[in-house]
Amino acid sequence: MQAWSKVERDASSKLSLAEEHKAVLRGLAVRSIEHGFRFGEPIAVSAHEHPLSLQALKAVFVTLRTGEELRGCVGTLEASHPLVSAVTKYAYAAAFNDRRFDELTEAELPELHVQISILSEPEPLRFYSEKELIERLRPGIDGLILQDGLAKGTLLPSVWEEIPDRYEFLARLKQKAGLSPNHWSASLQVQRYTTVCFS
Repeated sequence: MQAWSKVERDASSKLSLAEEHKAVLRGLAVRSIEHGFRFGEPIAVSAHEHPLSLQALKAVFVTLRTGEELRGCVGTLEASHPLVSAVTKYAYAAAFNDRRFDELTEAELPELHVQISILSEPEPLRFYSEKELIERLRPGIDGLILQDGLAKGTLLPSVWEEIPDRYEFLARLKQKAGLSPNHWSASLQVQRYTTVCFS
């Protein structure tokens, strides 16, 4: 396993991306998908050949759309890979390994829209009722991680664009975790995070 220095770990907790570095990540995402069509695997990258901010360990999701149609969204809640490696890995996975969709086709590439979401460190939300939880949600800002026992799911902040209502957002998150929309229990845990999101 790669050993990471304190400087690199500090960079992962205080991420600020220049536009040119966002462009690098966008380019790597597309190249990884194109590489997948030819070789059946994501493109290989060496993190240490990139700027320090792109070596930062971060949780990442990559979302693919053709027009308005969702074609894949895959990522991780664990900050375990350098940004450049995570983006290439999950761009490929979103294109070819999202079980909800057929694999992307080369014919779709000209209309492909790639969105990269880099997650902040999650923070627990404290609440004593569903009403209190809903009141604490920040539409358009919060991504949420919901867990109750083995059931677990997340919705990115960008999902607020489709589901602006707090009650509906929480109900959809419960369903994403495999629970009933009306589920409630004392063991329910919710964390929130924000994202640096670009496409």
